[in-house]
Amino acid sequence: METEPEGGGFTSVVSKRSRRKRRAGGEGEAAAMDTAEPRPSKRPAFPPVAAEALVAGKAELRKVPVPANRYTPLKENWMKIFTPIVEHLQLQIRFNLKTRNVEIKTCQETKDLSALTKAADFVKAFILGFQVEDALALIRLDDLFLESFEVTDVKPLKGDHLSRAIGRIAGKGGKTKFTIENVTRTRIVLADAKIHILGSFQNIKMARTAICNLILGSPPSKVYGNIRAVASRAAERF
Repeated sequence: METEPEGGGFTSVVSKRSRRKRRAGGEGEAAAMDTAEPRPSKRPAFPPVAAEALVAGKAELRKVPVPANRYTPLKENWMKIFTPIVEHLQLQIRFNLKTRNVEIKTCQETKDLSALTKAADFVKAFILGFQVEDALALIRLDDLFLESFEVTDVKPLKGDHLSRAIGRIAGKGGKTKFTIENVTRTRIVLADAKIHILGSFQNIKMARTAICNLILGSPPSKVYGNIRAVASRAAERF
């Protein structure tokens, strides 16, 4: 006797056509799996690109505008600016008489990609009024920066009030400015109502705070005490 399937239901019958389709589909999937490339298990490691390949023969150019009051100092100190940029950074530099710009360009001998930015910062610092020896530190050290702001950015002063604020920053014979420079280990240039600071990030912050306090009306003695306390705490921390 034939035994009926459990549950008393009907058995599903598969036609020959559907069997052929299943077989064809299975063979196609197997072929696709065979031809598929194996996925890489790790991230690809590319070798570092050389500076020559990254530039790819195209020279990059930076222009630094020169105001009229800096023509004579630039002419007198040209060899001091020219020598480190050409010999150490392997760059090309010229002064364009028509556009009144110092133009710095990369060449085939340039190896360091950051040399162009360092040279532009060096020339810009000199144009702003820093000494060549002080500006040269931007080429030698990596953690030095330039910051510029105006007295009116801190407090909107006009006329004699603005002149007195600038006088408080400079001090008698430049004493206040020199004291801030020595305590915070920065270099400061006062150009009318503009103030330029050269130094590391932390030192620029200390000098900027002291100058802002002087602009806002704090007496110099109080500012001296504050920056000396901050500087001593920073020295102990490091």
